[in-house]
This record gives sequence, structure tokens and C-alpha cells, in this order.
Amino acid sequence: MVLGMVHGVPPEPTEPPRVPRQRRPVDAVLFDFHGTIAQVEDAVEWVHAAAAECGLRLDPILATSLADRLVTAGRAGGPRPTRVPPHLAEVYAERDLTPTAHRAAYAGLAATVVASIEGLAEALYERLLRPEGWRAYADTVPTFRALYAAAVPVAVVSNIGFDIRPLCHTLGFAKYVSSWALSFEVGRCKPDPAIFRHACRMLGVEPERALMVGDTPADAAAVDAGCRTLVLPSGPPGAINGLAAALTLALG
Repeated sequence: MVLGMVHGVPPEPTEPPRVPRQRRPVDAVLFDFHGTIAQVEDAVEWVHAAAAECGLRLDPILATSLADRLVTAGRAGGPRPTRVPPHLAEVYAERDLTPTAHRAAYAGLAATVVASIEGLAEALYERLLRPEGWRAYADTVPTFRALYAAAVPVAVVSNIGFDIRPLCHTLGFAKYVSSWALSFEVGRCKPDPAIFRHACRMLGVEPERALMVGDTPADAAAVDAGCRTLVLPSGPPGAINGLAAALTLALG
């Protein structure tokens, strides 16, 4: 008699128990641009480079002094100005909604500092539009590459008044980005929930299944759209910015 047979009928073959497939924590990741995946170049380097475009070689002490004053006046990609002159108030308020307003606002703020140096205000602004004026964080490309390999779509959600796609291409991570929600194209700025919902629609995911990664309260406002959020401190140009935390949250 065969062991295990009942009334001469062999038992049914058994299969190993099935382990339920674990669903990822999120289906997509939204990233802020400035301060999260890229940073503007050092302010003194910025001034030296722009001056060189104008055929000027500035004394290091003068360049440092100008950089400090320009950042205080309001540098694109830097802290908000301490005061916006009345003649620039309207374009500054609209700076992230049209390229014209963005240029007028930031070139105008720079001109309040370098008015005596012909062409420098425009050269400073033009530097912002080129990849040479930016530094990708050291962990940006590896993070984007890992998400791409895991088939997790990525969108860049930015309050910006010009097209950052070309410079992001040169910085090495644009090829991993599925969608771009740029305020001057969407017509809405963070913290408005509409821009986050727009990004999610472009990726084909529900906001509740998306993670927003940023560095400001405006980025954290993605919770009002239903997204999960991760807010990281903004690091210096080219540093590691803690984006490994986004991978942990996105991939589990």
C-alpha cells in the first residue's frame, strides 16, 4: 500500500503557498526642480561668469560684494528679495507665469545693484537660462535612473518662468522624466493644488498614489491635492541632497 493513499486514491498534488504580490507604496514621484534636484551655481562664480560675458574681469573683493548684494536684492533660484521696488512689483508677482515677466523681474532686480555696469544685469539673467549656471545634485541622476529602472514614472513640478527642459537634458536627467508641470505652461503655481493634480493627470496616476518631493512649504502643499510628500533641506550646489529617502518611500 502506498503511504498517503486513501481507499487506493493518491492525494492531490500540493502547490507551495502563494505569497501575495506587494504593491509599491506609490505609483509615481513628482520632484521640485530648484533646491531639490538642482541648484544654482555659487553666487560669486555666477557674478564672475556674467562679468566675463561682458568682457569684464572683476576684482575678487568686488565680485564677492556684488554677489552678496545681488542675492539680497533677489536672485532667481535664490531667496526671496528683502524688498521689491514698486516699479517691479507687478512683474515680480507674475514672474513664474510668463517668460517675459520672469526676465523683467530678475534682470530688473539685478539692475538695481549693477546699474553702473553696462550689460551685466542681462548677462546675469542669461546665465540662469544655461546649464552652466546650474549644478545637479550628486544623487539626482542615480535616483532618477533607479526609478526609471523600476518603471516608476517621474514628473518635474516647478514654479519657473522659462523652459528648463534643455538645461535638464545637459545636466543628465531629462531622459528619465516622463512629464513636466512648469508653472508658466500650466498657468498655476505651487502651492495651488491644481498644479500637482495636473502633474498626476499627465502621469496617469491618482494623487493619492503619488509622492511629491521638494524643499519648501509650497512643495509640501501637495498634501492638499492628496499626494504624499517628502520635504528635504536644500543643499549646496553639487552636494548629495538626501534623495535616497525618496527611493525608500517610492520603492519600499
